[in-house]
Amino acid sequence: MDEKDFERVYRDYFDPVYRYALALTRDVHAAEELTQETFFKAMQGIDGFRGDCGVKTWLCGIAKNTFLSEKRRKRPEALDDLPEQADDSEGPESLALDRDESRRLHRILHELPEPYKEVFSLRVFGQLSFRDIGELFGKTDNWACVVYHRARSKIQSKTEGSL
Repeated sequence: MDEKDFERVYRDYFDPVYRYALALTRDVHAAEELTQETFFKAMQGIDGFRGDCGVKTWLCGIAKNTFLSEKRRKRPEALDDLPEQADDSEGPESLALDRDESRRLHRILHELPEPYKEVFSLRVFGQLSFRDIGELFGKTDNWACVVYHRARSKIQSKTEGSL
């Protein structure tokens, strides 16, 4: 693959890889770094691409492995230590309510067993298709759809139970 081909791959797949990285990291800056690291590793390992999966799936696999390696290297952060983004245009009362609700939903999501947690995050935060999610797991798109809807049902039952 020459430089022009790789530039085309970068241009065509930057957005989906970035969205996937954002779903994994839930942090804009970390997602940008992860995306750049993904394309750097892809450029170095292009000879290892066998073509048995799509380019987007291959790149997302690199992103996932890079993310997990970094997470193993560092200790997992506590949920409360995650950065929060606030909109200063809203009043403090609504911000507090939004933060509490967001924190509660993230805790519920965090407590979900795998693969529910990851599939739900990939679909909602990463905006990946069921086909892409299925390929990442080596499963079918139907499997991804079923797991997503089960995760969604589990989250709904926990939120209704805590009201």
